[in-house]
Parts: sequence; structure tokens; C-alpha cells
Amino acid sequence: MFLYELLIGLRYTRAKRRNHFISFISLISLLGITLGMTALITVMSVMNGFHKEIRSRILGVASHVQISTISGTLTNWQQIADMASKHPQVIAAAPYVSAQGMLSHNQVVRGIMVRGILPDYENRVADFAQMMVMGELDQLKAGEFDIAIGIELARSLGAFPGDKIVLISPQGQVTPAGMLPRLKQFTVTSVFEAGHYEYDSGLALIHMADAQKLYRMELNQVSGVRLKLKDMFQAPQVVKELSLMVSADNYITDWTHQHANYFRAIQIEKRMLSLILALIIAVAAFNIVSTLVMAVTDKQPDIAILRTLGASPGSIMKIFIVQGTLIGVLGTVLGLIGGTLLAYNVGEVVAFIERLFSIQFLSQEVYYISEIPSDPQLDDIVTVAVVSFTLTLLATLYPSYRASKVNPAEALRYE
Repeated sequence: MFLYELLIGLRYTRAKRRNHFISFISLISLLGITLGMTALITVMSVMNGFHKEIRSRILGVASHVQISTISGTLTNWQQIADMASKHPQVIAAAPYVSAQGMLSHNQVVRGIMVRGILPDYENRVADFAQMMVMGELDQLKAGEFDIAIGIELARSLGAFPGDKIVLISPQGQVTPAGMLPRLKQFTVTSVFEAGHYEYDSGLALIHMADAQKLYRMELNQVSGVRLKLKDMFQAPQVVKELSLMVSADNYITDWTHQHANYFRAIQIEKRMLSLILALIIAVAAFNIVSTLVMAVTDKQPDIAILRTLGASPGSIMKIFIVQGTLIGVLGTVLGLIGGTLLAYNVGEVVAFIERLFSIQFLSQEVYYISEIPSDPQLDDIVTVAVVSFTLTLLATLYPSYRASKVNPAEALRYE
């Protein structure tokens, strides 16, 4: 029964004689849906790419899970590390000493965060080995007071491998002249580039034994233990499970809490951009309403004839739903193809535009991410397709309902 309604609906979609303008509006609607979906899929993929790139750079320095104490001093770190390593998600654990300090070189002083590490352990939970641009992390030796600094910190201090710099500890020492800060000379052995300004300009790595001496900690005392997981997205669940295994004095956090505001801002930005670009699809759907309203007005004599031949109001409604749905389906399919192709090749497209117009969108001198990353995700693509098709389907209902209510006698009176 639905066959003739489908055939008539498809026939009405093609331009015949006096309704070229209606066909033109249909084409504009189809292009609007296609461009809207292409833009939406591409932007969401690029936002996913930026999110993934920034997350990987932050977590290359930070930890997936961190175990510390409220007092800031952990005395049984080896036991904690062994206990945490028994969890199936934990693949590595490393102790650390974290404290504030200042570096001084050539009359330039910079406030920093000092992290005392064991190089062999640290390489298991962080990616410093891949970040080194000068020297190696393994050059940090206990008792030699060596230091590794971020590249931006090195530039601001004018200190590079081989230079001597002074680390100033806020923990003072009592002298006849009063309370004075503790000073210790370190030798720069390596420079790293994490690709994140916060770390490149404000983080310094020293051997854990040197940090314990500088900040007056016992040999068995550390600030906490850092963990690396098989799946970073399981971190909140791992925290819940580990909290049941350690004492109440221990404080466990994960990367989703440590950098919550940062990643939440990126997620909100992605949603707002998606909402704005979804309006393009909505406008195209409204164009379908205009197209079908004009088509119903133009086809009133045809509707009247079909009604007199026995077509029901429901059949008339189906005919125009087919016409509008066809525009939506074609636009959705073309948008999916265009959006997916552009999302997977956006880097090459942007590079071509940069060469063509001799411009650079992400300058290496300004941005740490000099290439536009893209990470198309199936969930986003399916969501965009479903939303697009739903909007176009809803847009066909009112004009089709009006067509089903056409009075055959009134429509044929002046024909």
C-alpha cells in the first residue's frame, strides 16, 4: 500500500515545469543539512583531538592516581606502592617528594615546584624520557645535587646543562642574624619540554634523596606515591577501590579531580560549539518546512484528484513526508561522508590552506600544539546523524498534515 505513496513522493521531489523554485529551495535545504553536519562532525572531532592532545601532555607529567597523606608526609611508601600494585589496573608506582622553592641564576629568580624523584621509578609512571630535549633523566644522581628543569624555565633563567643554579628552600634555618632561607647549589644536567606551559616554566626535578636532605625529611619519608593505570579513564573507580585498602590517614586523588576545572572547561566549550553549529542543521530543517508548504500549495489540484480517486488523508500525508524525508536522508548521508572525510584529513586540508595563502593558523612560536589534531569518535558521528535526521523528519510533519486537510472541492473550484 505504501508503494504508490513512495513513488509519488519521489516524483514530487524532482522539478517539473512551474515548480523550479521549489526544487531550488529543496536543494538549498539539502546543502544546508550537508554543510551543517560536515562542520559539526569536523569541529567535534577537532575538539576531541585537542582534548586528547592536552590530556596526554598533562598526564605525561602528572599522575593518573596519587596517594598522599593529610599531613603531607608518607612514611611507609614502599608498603603503599606494593599494596597498590596488586590492583589489576595499576601497572607502575613511584614515590615522590613535592615542595615549593625558588631558583636563582644570573640575578634572575623564579618560583617553582620541586619534585624529588627516583629516575628509574619515575620513568615508569611519566613520559619524561620522551620529553628530554637536552640530557637524560637518568643523569640525576643521589648526593650530586643535579637538577632537570623545563625548557621555559631554562630560557627565563638563562641556565642550560652544565650551569650552576641556586635552589632556595622556604624552610628557613635559625642563625644569629635571624631566620634565613636554606640555599643549595645544583647543577643543571637536563632540560625537558612537556608541551604545557605550567610544567615547562614551573617544574624542576631533582633526585629524591637530595630533596629529602634539602627539605629535612627522613630517608623513609616521601610526599606520596604516584600510580600509572592501564586505562586512565578507570581512575575514579580505582580510587574508590584503593580507598578501601589503605588507612584513613591516606588521601587518594586522580587526574579527573586534580585537573577538573581545566578539562571541564574544554568539555563545556565543545558542547557550546556543537550547540551553535547544530543551529545550522535546524535552519536547514526549517527550510524543509518552507519547501513543503510551497509544494503543498502548488500541488493542491493533484492532492484533490488523488483524494477523489480514493486516497486517504493519511496517504496524502505520507507522500509529503516522503518528499521531506528524502531531502533529510540525502543531506544526512552526504554530511556524514563529508564530515568523516574532513575530520580524518583536517590536518592535510589545513596544511594545504596554509600553503595556498601563506598563513599559519597555529604558530609554533605561540602555540605548543602547532598542528590541528583530530579524533573522530563514533558516538559523536552517530549522535549528529540521529539529531539531523530527527530534525528533518519533524520538519515534514506540519506541512504533510496541512496537505492531508486539503478540501478537494475547494482545490478544484478554480481549476
